[in-house]
Amino acid sequence: MDVENLVYPDAAQMAALQQPGPDGPIVMVNLLKFHARAQYEDGRDAHLSGREAYQRYGMLVAKLIQSYGGRVLFAGDVTFLALGRVESLWDEVALAEYPNRAALVQMSMSPEWRAADVHRAAGLAGQLNIETVPAMAALLAAPRA
Repeated sequence: MDVENLVYPDAAQMAALQQPGPDGPIVMVNLLKFHARAQYEDGRDAHLSGREAYQRYGMLVAKLIQSYGGRVLFAGDVTFLALGRVESLWDEVALAEYPNRAALVQMSMSPEWRAADVHRAAGLAGQLNIETVPAMAALLAAPRA
């Protein structure tokens, strides 16, 4: 399995994101890798770590996600790999729920998201962004025999 952290989706991924997607809510799993130092295109805030730049983005986007009917479920530091092998661990994992894929796409095309993205781009060395659906929730909610 090859793994490649990216900051933005490629053309094929963008086209796939435009498709309707699964019915109902999705949860995006974000595996985040930060730059050691923030890398703003205009050179500002070079004293910040990549994590600190990304935290600026996170504070803005947490509110924005809510305005599109979603919510941040979890954000936490990666501290240990208990199973498997990767060349380098991600720095943080974040989970965000959206009512559907369309809400995620609409948010990420909004002027507010684009304004916040400057901090995301400055902080991230790359990430994996994985769409999931809550399959276990339905299983756990099923009546017991």
